[in-house]
This record gives sequence, C-alpha cells and structure tokens, in this order.
Amino acid sequence: MNTPTPVDALLVLSFGGPEKPEDVRPFLENVTRGRGIPASRLDEVAVHYHHFDGYSPLNDCNREIIANVEAELRRRGSTLPVYFGNRNWHPYANDIALELAENGHRNVAVFATSAWGGYSGCRQYGEDIQKMRHHLAEHHKTPIDFYRLRQFFDHPTFIEAGAHAIRNAYQQYADQGIGRDDIRLVFTAHSIPVVADQRSGTDADGALYSRQVHETARLIAGRLGVADYDVVWQSASGDGKIPWLEPDILDHAHLLHQRGETHLLVAPIGFISDHMEVIWDLDNELQDEARNLGMTVIRAATVGHTTEFAALIVDLIDESLGITPPRHVGAIVSKGCIKNGEPCETSCCRPARPTRLLHTATA
Repeated sequence: MNTPTPVDALLVLSFGGPEKPEDVRPFLENVTRGRGIPASRLDEVAVHYHHFDGYSPLNDCNREIIANVEAELRRRGSTLPVYFGNRNWHPYANDIALELAENGHRNVAVFATSAWGGYSGCRQYGEDIQKMRHHLAEHHKTPIDFYRLRQFFDHPTFIEAGAHAIRNAYQQYADQGIGRDDIRLVFTAHSIPVVADQRSGTDADGALYSRQVHETARLIAGRLGVADYDVVWQSASGDGKIPWLEPDILDHAHLLHQRGETHLLVAPIGFISDHMEVIWDLDNELQDEARNLGMTVIRAATVGHTTEFAALIVDLIDESLGITPPRHVGAIVSKGCIKNGEPCETSCCRPARPTRLLHTATA
C-alpha cells in the first residue's frame, strides 16, 4: 500500500469461537473442514470447550477490544465505525462484508488479531479478505477495498504493554515475599509445525514466525532488565508424526523443576487475549502439572483488553496507510500490510496444509 487512502470503517477480523455447548462441534468442523482431521481429534479438543460449558471467551475478548477502540477513536475526535467478523464462527466475515457494503463503505481498514507472520497468523487472513471480496461479487455488491494493517510484534506500544503485564505478575510474587532472583521468566507462544515455521515469510526471511516471537521476547525482557529467560511453545496438535516447534511448556516445566526452579512467571506473548489456549493449556494443564511438581506459576495477563492496545490499533491505521511513519523497535522484518488480501510476495508464508491442524493463528 504505497498511497495513503482514507478509510471509512475498521474491521476487526478474528478466528472465532463457540459460545454455547451446541456450537462446539460445528465450530470445530468449520476449523478443520477439508483437512482430514479424524473425528476422535475433534472429540478431544471439544472436551476443552465443554470444560467451560461450551464457551470460548475469544468473541467476548474481541468485543472488549472493539469497545476500547471505539472509545479511543472518540477520544481522538474520530467517528470511524468499527465492525467485527470471524473466519470460523458468528459473526462470519462474509456476512459482515455484505453489511459493510450495504452501509456504503468502500475503503475498510482490517485489523487481524495476530501479531505474527506465517500462514495461519498472516496469509490466511489475506485469504479471508479475498473471500469477502468474492462474496460481495457473488451478491452483486459494490466492491470494497480492504487494507490489512501490518504485523505489530515489535511495535513499541505492544512491547511496553507486554512488559507492564509482566511487571504486574512480578508484583504478585513480591506480595508473597518472593524476589525476582527466585523467579524464572518463561515466554510462550502457539506452536506450529516446523515445516510451517520454515515456510513463514520468504526463503530470505528464514523461519519468520519463530524469529518474530523470539524478537518480541527479547524486546520485552530488555525493557524489564531480564537477561536470562526462556522462549517455549504450547498447544501443539496433530498425531505426533509431524514435528512441531519445541520445547513444549509442560515438558519445559519438568526440565526447570529438575534444575531446581520452583517459581515460574509465564508470559503468553503469542496471544493477545485470554482464549482457549490460554485458559485451558496454561491456567488448567500447566497449573495442574506445576502443583504436581511442587512449583508455583503466575501467568502474566494478555494485553488485548487494555486501553494501550486499543491505542495501538488506532495508531496502526495511519502507520499502515503511510500517513504516519511506522514505529518499530526490533530488528526482524514486519510484514502483512496488504491491499485486498494479496500476499506480501508470491512466495511469502506458503501454506503447509497437510500439517495445519487445530490452531487459532495465535490470536
């Protein structure tokens, strides 16, 4: 997007999640359609949702983000309307595209709820935009130009928000009389298949997704003055035959226990909201494992609910449209700033469809 273009609406585009028990199975079928995922795997994942009465907090988390963005826009004197659409559950993005067209919008900024490169984290959102445009054409609606906002893993506001959340978690330990020297800081993000990581970005970018996650961890740790920390992965899926990014958070907890660590501060930087991978994998499975090992875990909050994050989204509009200079504090390439769903480059973030299983794109 080389030419600044005023936009007349903002669309928050996300993964989606069920909100009641009868939603769970059709939602999971939407996520996995055409990928050959066995029914038994869907049954396993469904248990996580039914543990919370079939409710994923992701949609409500996004509604909170939108309310904060609307408030931030009003604070800046803007009347830009904000819409919400999902890939896999209501409100579906294609339906929202029709609503946008019917309301007369022609140039729409799109904030995808992922900070990262990679197929699931970036390029697939471009495909969602292409599907919205195709859906408009099928219904004989006036075309809309969609402007995807850039990846924000190294935006200074995102880094400071992550550092602030970790400071609050350190304070919870301090309130128990436990100092920083006795706490191991562990950053975590959604695992993906190694082949998907290798295909994230272009060949020249290397394994862009994991490099970006490591860069975010480095930047946040630097803000905190922490030189020694860990970056691990979580929520791997599949049948065990295809390698995923490691180490897994549960395996790493065992390793830290063997090394004599007793207090962990876990920062889920790969996720902007407290959705299923956070509240189940970290707040249930990891906590259970830690108790069995005699360890304590305090999880830092995700940052999506904060007013700072809302300000970041509004700033990204002007930055991505070239109206204000983009702000980066990292050394790894940031991409994803595209028009109408076209990939950054033809070879960028190529899909690895046979291995892309139950993964919420690190939203």
